[in-house]
Amino acid sequence: MNKIINTSKKYIVSVIFVAITASLSSCSSNPTYEGKFNITTSPTPNSETPAPATQSPSQSTAKLNVQPRSESPTTDKTVNVTLYTSDTQCQELVPQTVTLPAQEPVTAAVGKILEQRDNGDFSFSGYRVNIKNGVATVDFRLDPKSQRQITSLSSCEQFALFGSLRKTLTSNPQWGIKDVRFTERGEEIVL
Repeated sequence: MNKIINTSKKYIVSVIFVAITASLSSCSSNPTYEGKFNITTSPTPNSETPAPATQSPSQSTAKLNVQPRSESPTTDKTVNVTLYTSDTQCQELVPQTVTLPAQEPVTAAVGKILEQRDNGDFSFSGYRVNIKNGVATVDFRLDPKSQRQITSLSSCEQFALFGSLRKTLTSNPQWGIKDVRFTERGEEIVL
């Protein structure tokens, strides 16, 4: 009986995620783009084991590849994480619970949010997440073919991207993140 309920919950969460993603596309400048992304996560040489709840620095990188995704990566260990995404009017951040790989949930959460923001004329080629003393630094890498820059984002797009990332990273207490900074190739992004 529990297995049936758990399976039903997974389907309901998936339907809610698709509905929210579809509604958020109204904030983007190219709502007809239907690309999916594979998120490839690789730790940097300086990190040994992910320990997001500790005060020691940790860093992870991920790269977004514009390729159709056939299936989710198979992993036995997952965690439930609350992601916050913008409503269609860019007024509120709406929580949704998603299941992410337990190995690097912070990087995976950032990747999920970036998937929703990536569209035909504004796209990322990768990003890094570094956590030190309760401060997460998200370093973006824009795709060289991206027609738009971060500075060209509308206030709605900025809220949807930066607001979602900040709220998601600071509202999951298991990560111990108190503040979030954003950089592009190491240069601070001033909002």
